[in-house]
Amino acid sequence: MCNVEQASVVDIKSEISNCSQTSCGIPVVGDDLSYAEFFENFMLKNYPVIIKGNFTKEWDSATKWVKDDKPMFSYLKENFGQTEVPVADCGRRHYNVQEKSTFKLCDYLDYWSDYIRSDYPETMPCFYLKDWHFTRDFPQHFIYRTPQYFASDWLNEYYYDHKNKNDDYRFVYMGPKGSWTPFHADVFTSFSWSVNICGQKRWLLFPPGQESFLRNKFGNLPYDCTSDELKNEDLFPEYKKLNPPYEILQQAGEAVFVPSGWHHQVWNMKDTISINHNWVNGCNIKTMWLSLKNHLAAVKKEIEDCKEMEEWNSHCQIMLRASFGLDYEEFYRFLLHISKKRIESLHGKDDLIVYGNWRIGRNHIVFDLLKINEVLNLFLSDTDCEIALKELDVQKPKDLLSEINSVV
Repeated sequence: MCNVEQASVVDIKSEISNCSQTSCGIPVVGDDLSYAEFFENFMLKNYPVIIKGNFTKEWDSATKWVKDDKPMFSYLKENFGQTEVPVADCGRRHYNVQEKSTFKLCDYLDYWSDYIRSDYPETMPCFYLKDWHFTRDFPQHFIYRTPQYFASDWLNEYYYDHKNKNDDYRFVYMGPKGSWTPFHADVFTSFSWSVNICGQKRWLLFPPGQESFLRNKFGNLPYDCTSDELKNEDLFPEYKKLNPPYEILQQAGEAVFVPSGWHHQVWNMKDTISINHNWVNGCNIKTMWLSLKNHLAAVKKEIEDCKEMEEWNSHCQIMLRASFGLDYEEFYRFLLHISKKRIESLHGKDDLIVYGNWRIGRNHIVFDLLKINEVLNLFLSDTDCEIALKELDVQKPKDLLSEINSVV
């Protein structure tokens, strides 16, 4: 991780450069792509892209964890072997996700070595280490640097600044050939990015709205979007309207940008290690808010018959937090924190340097505040807002809105 003095600026300007495309139309660009071009053509437009380059060239995870595009089990065991890690069983379904358990990393790597030596037999379980909060667990190990394109990451900025929350959305994934992740869209309808340290992934991506054609007659999404049961018109009456998905074969060293609300399914085609983040910023904060609002509406509908109970609205917020990952109050605290840091920066008190040691430029800060302004207005017009924030012990949303308006 570079020193603060070496931090580069990411800011918004209008620039255009050429790029190639995959056979299904997803752009493929090099890491000479400017941040401004990525911002304008992919984040704002909510469109996927593959970025080839030298992201991993100096990452410790690429130089110490991997050799000849293979995981270095000995190094991982020696340095992190006693750590407990989350592992999914790719052959055992739990509702619409895979059944998870906890392994010591050394035990998982021993399993993986045996699985490779046995030539990946169907008689052995296929285990996939996923959602490992490595950076949270080992803050002293700088195993990668967030690529500049993904620097404006409010979600991990918020959790990084609030270390007492003991959470983040920065993950290490590692698994054998054949391990996979079922059909889903990412938490909070966030963006996600993924960089392969070694191996190869196959992605199927579906633009927002296409997932509706994959719902069964009960309104449920499939576990596996390639299952033959989808061809059963009685069970999946809309499937015939589905457009072919976008397909990506992601190689080692490549970054994939997955936009907000794009459902996807992913397979490891080789033994693979990757770094993955979920993230939110001014380009998709409105999408996150609308998703939160819709989830609350679904919760209220689910327990509508209990509406006469005492503190019904509070119970709805508790259920919202359990199902979505945050409630109205936490969402507002999130917006407040991000706003305050940018307001202070505009007042000239501090440079705005975010996780990954990137400096956010002035134009970018103004854009961020304008987007927060837009979402705050929507938030305040929601009838549940005042009820959910009635005991708020920080600056009120209306006062924050006035402060943003006075600054921008």
